[in-house]
Amino acid sequence: QEQLVESGGDLVQPGGSLRLSCAFSGIMFRIYFMAWYRQAPGKQREFVGGISSLDNANYTDSVKGRFTISRDNTKNCVYLQMNSLKPDDTAVYYCNSGGPNGFWGQGTQVTVSS
Repeated sequence: QEQLVESGGDLVQPGGSLRLSCAFSGIMFRIYFMAWYRQAPGKQREFVGGISSLDNANYTDSVKGRFTISRDNTKNCVYLQMNSLKPDDTAVYYCNSGGPNGFWGQGTQVTVSS
């Protein structure tokens, strides 16, 4: 059964950068659309961005130009590079494969605060 494990969350100052990683255990990684979601306190989980098996990426408007998703099929990993972080980016970030009814990681906390 596929498992996803996120890492890289931390406390960072506004304007700073973080890189989140998601390690996928399973043999079907290379065909999955991989996505990042986030959930801030008191809010619903929202789509941040995703990347197809052909490396086509899309993002929610609030992170376009600041966040970049990439994947390494040789390592079964997907990454979320986050630059110019804002306090509104504070959330638990989740890795997902196979869509909302697919597989989820346990989440990693990102806190943007001075």
